[in-house]
Parts: sequence; C-alpha cells; structure tokens
Amino acid sequence: MKESFKVCFCCVRSFKVKTSEPPQEIKTLFDNYSGDGRMSVDEMLRFVIQVQGEKHADSNYVKDIFHRLKHHGVFHPRGIHLEGFYRYLLSDFNSPLPLHGEVWQDMNQPLSHYFLYTGHNSYLTGNQLNSRSSPEPIVKALRNGVRVIELDLWPNSSGTEAEVRHGGTLTSREDLQKCLNAVKENAFEVSEYPVVLTLEDHLPPDLQKKVAKMVSKTFGGTLFRCSEEYKERFPSPEELKNKILISTKPPKEYLQTQVSQSATTDESVKAKKVADSEELTQDEDEETVAVEYRDLISIHAGNRKGGLKNCLNGDPNRVIRLSMSEQWLETLAKNRGSDLVKFTQRNILRIFPKTTRFDSSNYDPLVGWIHGAQMVAFNMQSHGRFLWMMQGMFKANGGCGYVKKPDVLLSNSPGGENFDPSSKSLQIKTILKVKIYNGEGWNLDFSQDYFDRYSPPDFYAKIGIAGIPLDTTSYRTETDTDEWFPVWDKEFEFALRVPELALLCITVKDYDSNTQNDFAGQTCLPLTEIRPGIRAVRLHDRAGEVLKHARLLVRFVLEPR
Repeated sequence: MKESFKVCFCCVRSFKVKTSEPPQEIKTLFDNYSGDGRMSVDEMLRFVIQVQGEKHADSNYVKDIFHRLKHHGVFHPRGIHLEGFYRYLLSDFNSPLPLHGEVWQDMNQPLSHYFLYTGHNSYLTGNQLNSRSSPEPIVKALRNGVRVIELDLWPNSSGTEAEVRHGGTLTSREDLQKCLNAVKENAFEVSEYPVVLTLEDHLPPDLQKKVAKMVSKTFGGTLFRCSEEYKERFPSPEELKNKILISTKPPKEYLQTQVSQSATTDESVKAKKVADSEELTQDEDEETVAVEYRDLISIHAGNRKGGLKNCLNGDPNRVIRLSMSEQWLETLAKNRGSDLVKFTQRNILRIFPKTTRFDSSNYDPLVGWIHGAQMVAFNMQSHGRFLWMMQGMFKANGGCGYVKKPDVLLSNSPGGENFDPSSKSLQIKTILKVKIYNGEGWNLDFSQDYFDRYSPPDFYAKIGIAGIPLDTTSYRTETDTDEWFPVWDKEFEFALRVPELALLCITVKDYDSNTQNDFAGQTCLPLTEIRPGIRAVRLHDRAGEVLKHARLLVRFVLEPR
C-alpha cells in the first residue's frame, strides 16, 4: 500500500505505508508463553503474573481480557494469536495506571498531609488582563477534579453588592451568586472529597455580611464550620467528605491605596507591590470584620509577618494557610528548603503565579511540591508542560484531587533534620527502566498533511523525569523518518532518589529541519502509580484531553536499590 503527497501540479511523492507490527521482543515473548501459535488462558495468566507483575490476577481476569478482545476480531476459542496478543498490549485496558480509579491512599490524616488540586483565579476564561469572567471555567475545573477554587471579591460600581472580578484589570465582572451556584452544583460530581473555596476579599464589612448570608444560604449543610478541636490541626479529607470549606482573611484596604498612590517609576517595584497587595492576607480586625463572615472561615489565611526572614515561624497553637508568590517560594527554596518542609508539616502553604504572567501561563509546580506546598495554584485555562505535570500528578489516588504527601515530607530523619530536596547527599532508592518500543494511531487522529505537506511525519519521543533536582533529567529517541508507525526500540534508565515525588513525562514531536517541531502528543504519569510490565501509554493533546487513537507501547521496570 502506498501513500501519495502532491508536491505540485505535475509531481507526486509516494511512500510505502507500513502497518503497526509487533516488535521482535513482543514476538519472542509470545513464543515463550504460548504453544502452537496460540496463547491459552493459563498461558496468558502466567504472562500477566510474571511479566506484567499483576499478582492478583486469576483465570477470570484473563477471561475478561479475552472477552474484550472479541471486539477486535482477534479472538479464537482456543486462545489468542500473536495479533490478538499485540492488540491486548496496545489496548486501553492495559494502561500503565490502575484501571478502576480507586482511592487507595490513607485519607484520615490532616489536610496539611496532602497535595490539593488547586486553581488560581478560577473564574477567568483567558488572560489576566482583559479576558471574560464566567462560571464556566469553575464548572470545568471541578469536573476535571480540581478541589480548590479561587474567587476575587470586590464591591460593584455602586458599592451595594459584591461581585467577582480580577481587580485593577479590564477583565469582565461576574455575578457572585452564579459562581457560588457553579461550585454547589459541580463540587462533588467526580470526587466526594472536600472543595476549598478561597476568597480573596476586598470588601467592606457591610458587603462581608451580605456575602456571609449568600454563602450560608447557597451551601447550607454542605458548608463546613470549624470547631475548636481543629484549631491546632486540620481535619482530614475523610472527615470532610461532601463538604465545602471557606478559606480567607480580609485584607487591609490601605495596601491597595498605598499602591495606587505610589509615585515610584520602578515598574518591577510596582509589580511586586501589586502582587503583595492583591494576594497578601492580613490579620483580622475584630472591630471591622463582620462576625457572620468571620465565622464562615474554616481554613484561616495567615499573613507573612516579618517578610522572608520570619514568615515561616508559624504558631504552635494554631494552624493556618499561608500564601506566597512563586518568586517568594524560589527565594526561600534556595536557602531555607528544610524550613519550608517543616512549616508545611502542620500548616498549609499556597503558591500563586507572579502577577506578570498576564497570559495566564504557569510555573514549575515541582518547586512547591518537593517543599511540601499543598496548594500550588494554577491557571487551569492555560496549557503547556507545567499544566501537563499538574494534570499528571492528580491522576494519582483515583483522580480524587487529593494526593498524600510522601513520608519524607512529613517526618524528620533519624538525626532530627527535616528533608531538604536540594541536598546533594540523597541516596538512590530506585532504578526505573523505560523501553519505548513503538507507537501508532496518529494516522487516525490527524489528517494526512497535518505534520508535513509532502511526506509522512518524522516522529521522535522525548522522555524525562520531573522531581527533585537530582532526579530531574531527560532523553530523546532517534527520529524515525517518514513513518506514521514509528519504531524506536530504545531503553532509558533513571536513577531516582525520591521516586515518591517523581513524574514520568513523555512528549512526541514531528521533526522539522526548517521550522519548529510539531507537537504530536504528551503524557505525564505519577511514578507511584505506574504498573510494571509492557503497557499501552495513551497520549494527550496540548490541553490535556486524551487523543482517541495515538499511543505508545512501553515497558516499565522498577528495581529497588
């Protein structure tokens, strides 16, 4: 079979089209585990246990695989042929992640022991300067598993009602009630674990009272009200199932006034002041804050007293949520990494994007996670490598939006020291071997000339680990030219010191010598969830939506040291 590309009115280039074939190693495995060219139930069971590492498997498990293969037309009552075996390996039910999406981690620890899937300015549909505000991105975020929604509250033009908008910008205004309804109606569609509503409040006391009544009426019995027993520790996700929590602390109005009246011409200083004034939450003033509003708060937002030097001191008698920008985090991470880890063992740390990210881009979430930050707030309406990492992290634990922090972030070493992710003395715990055999499906997901007008695509794969600095590395395959069904047959090895905080990231691109390489799919997988063996790795588009057909055949081997 040939595929033709028209170069001009009198010239056509033709290429022989190959089909997706089992690699030689797969053929050898089939021969080793089958007899007479067919693999029986018992032989398949032996393969699944010994090669795929599925120790729980029994004959019923294998019969279910055979039943699914009937739909591919590659099943025989006496067993499966090589083509059927190959189709099984590339099938959706041979995923590298657990199939059933069950919550398997301990959910009975305080909230501070978990990473939370967190949004930033959750009501914006686009950039941070002049995009539309709407309940729609709130709905989408919650249905994608996000558990922390952020709303900015400001007085309307007449000062009589609270509205949702991004202050100091040209973004549109949205009705607060519509946003609250979006949270109420979608909060527990995909996860029963709690939703945290962070309110960046710029309201006077009379509007705080109105908001308090609105929130109480909208959420009713699902609204969690904190009691004294949770003053020194946060409740657990299990205790808070199907509950909505409010997290806020009213800001001091004079901060905004000072910024607006500032005469400085240094734009970087202005940006920093705006960031601090918009995101910094101040201590409560009992004389000015509406009591009804204050009583809604179940996660108290603290302030950064003492600047960088003293912001992590904490209060031994009270747990809080502290917010800081990505710049503050990066500065503290350089010299006080272990102090960040210690602070986040009891308290919640929220990281937000710097205000100069007008395009709603994102930052490296691993900087926050490896230091224990629970709420790494992201612009979910964007896309790109960092958002792929965020989406990959929260595929873990059944996609419930909560991922338990590893023990290394929650306990001290035998010598009493806190974990320091920048340490050069961390020992290797695990060797991960990843072999990329081949790929298929692009010819079904993309048009013939999507990648190249005059020839089939030239695919290569880039594979890497995102984790602590010593674990972070990447490699790439050779380019397989003029092939819709690329064959790489290449193994890569990763030495990991903290595998519990590692993500395996794979990107496929079409190589172009004269222009930018074309994106052809990506995936990020939490290492703690990867099942060993030969797996079908489905690829996703730039926005994180799964492609219907494009996938890779990959073998995973995890060797403890």
